Amino acid sequence: MASASAVAPIPMPTVAVAARRRLAQPVPAGALPPGAEGAPIIYTGKKAPKLPWPDIGHLAKWSVSSFKFGFGPECLTDDDPDTFWHSSSSDGPQPHFITIEFPRKVSVQKLSIYLNYPLDDSYTPANMCIRAGTGPVDMQDLRIVSLEKPDGWVTFDICLEPSEEGEGFKHIDVYMIQILIMNNHMNGKDTHVRGVKVLGPVERKLQAYEEPFPFVTAPFKMYECIR
Repeated sequence: MASASAVAPIPMPTVAVAARRRLAQPVPAGALPPGAEGAPIIYTGKKAPKLPWPDIGHLAKWSVSSFKFGFGPECLTDDDPDTFWHSSSSDGPQPHFITIEFPRKVSVQKLSIYLNYPLDDSYTPANMCIRAGTGPVDMQDLRIVSLEKPDGWVTFDICLEPSEEGEGFKHIDVYMIQILIMNNHMNGKDTHVRGVKVLGPVERKLQAYEEPFPFVTAPFKMYECIR
């Protein structure tokens, strides 16, 4: 194992996360076709795209299922597109996985993963399973992401449950996220991942006339304004 803190993806019964929002049910077998709502978007180029969602990955502890010397989990967050995590099949069987563990509950909206098929060939992930929960005993499968020779930053919502506002998808509140590499292109045994970013939700700025904690029940709203 690469780290004492790496958490093996042990099959467990689905248990609801004790959080403000329940995790969405996993997407049925297969992934969304390209162009479908919620399908991954690939931003070409080595440099991470400038996105409105804040990167909260620096708050977490990162570990991996296995790695070759010099190609450990630190390569996932060093912002260098020429370095990469290299799994080691001799130290751990498939599926290889990345574990991202936060010291407190955080809200997560999206993941952005840098993959480079032209350079990595059969080491490039083809199918990934995204899991999340409060700890290793209640991890839930959230979605499957299938890719065809990706080259760039693959960015997607971690949850496919529609938001309450009706626009986009919900964020989830979790302590732990796992990215499982189910298989690689051309059935490669080991995998290369060149970067991962964990993106939180965009917080809407209040207007000058808006209250941060508005009244919502009728008895309180009766006295909201002075007549």
